[in-house]
Amino acid sequence: MRSVDDHLAEILATVRTLAPLEVELERSLGTTLAEDVKTPVELPPFDNSAMDGYAVRAADVERAGPDTPVTLPVVEDVAAGDGALYAVGPGLAARIMTGAPMPAGADAVVPVEWTDAGRTSVTISRSAPEGHAIRRAGEDVREGDVVLRAGTLIGAAQLGILAGVGRRRALVRPRPRVVVLSTGAELVEPGLPLGSGQIWDSNSYTLTAAVRESGAEGFRAGVVPDDAAAFLDQLDAQLVRADAVITSGGVSMGAYEPVKEALTPLGTVRFERVAMQPGMPQGFGVVGDDQVPIFALPGNPVSSFVSFMLFVRPALRKMQGLTPDTAMSTVRATTTTGLRSPRGKRSFLRATLGRGPDGGAVVTPVQRQGSHQLAALAAANALVVIPEDVTELPEGVTVDVMPL
Repeated sequence: MRSVDDHLAEILATVRTLAPLEVELERSLGTTLAEDVKTPVELPPFDNSAMDGYAVRAADVERAGPDTPVTLPVVEDVAAGDGALYAVGPGLAARIMTGAPMPAGADAVVPVEWTDAGRTSVTISRSAPEGHAIRRAGEDVREGDVVLRAGTLIGAAQLGILAGVGRRRALVRPRPRVVVLSTGAELVEPGLPLGSGQIWDSNSYTLTAAVRESGAEGFRAGVVPDDAAAFLDQLDAQLVRADAVITSGGVSMGAYEPVKEALTPLGTVRFERVAMQPGMPQGFGVVGDDQVPIFALPGNPVSSFVSFMLFVRPALRKMQGLTPDTAMSTVRATTTTGLRSPRGKRSFLRATLGRGPDGGAVVTPVQRQGSHQLAALAAANALVVIPEDVTELPEGVTVDVMPL
């Protein structure tokens, strides 16, 4: 059998990072920046008020207090977005709003809460030192500073700074388009009645959701019967919109394995046994003129999900221009019960990760570990990783755990 690490290494050596393209800002969320972005101006571009209040000269209010208030004439109203030029002379004040440019001569802002909120004159009961409540030009970034580096995943805050430096479009690596196919004559669409020997298809829904949770675009193409020709027809139809394809089922050693039967003659997809539990039968390769990666995952629900987390998710990260999380983020936790694992296979036991009485991380395997037991997977929030050479672990030992 092939090791988990070797199988993943081949996958990451095969998949390619998607070529960059320029998109409108609204479409950049969830993509990966493919360029360094510099600001053409300082941010903020001018000194402005951080609060609603009164722009003053600090020297004029330095003696202000509850028992010694200072009253100043209000000579101007300065609103945010006001492009006029204003000035505040000695002994005067200007009413100012948050974000409004500071008038010439003023070097402090007195918050409205420290005043009587007067319009023609204002009584100030607390002093404000020079620079108080003023956002200085360039205190965030200077002109020409790099605000985002290539390789940054664009979330809400990153999209905000792109807009903040005046960008309308951005050069990005797009989210991979991933088509998900389930195979099996026994599969029925959820919501339809079950016939004898039939089950509802859950894999395509699980895997499409996992694709989307990984930052890619998932397209569920539905169920394909146990027929190699029908599978190839559906695959050909889907390749026009796919950067990657995921199949589930049809990869084992028995009869009626349409994925294996259809793809093996192509010579570009390999089917192997990987030393892991669950998920031993695996297929991977490329198909079509564009050499689209295809992940042929086993059909048992837990097996296909664990396989996705171990192999597909890191590949999708590489396609997005992100660092593949080859080890999957793991934490250390103490077992609350003894564990068993078959020799020669790396086991991924479904478990719940939590905190013990002392606040330390503890992990408890779920009761049902069968590769078909989807309800147990849904109740789990982590996978306990047991190495290939370990067959038994007692309660109270520290193990590696992959949070889901």
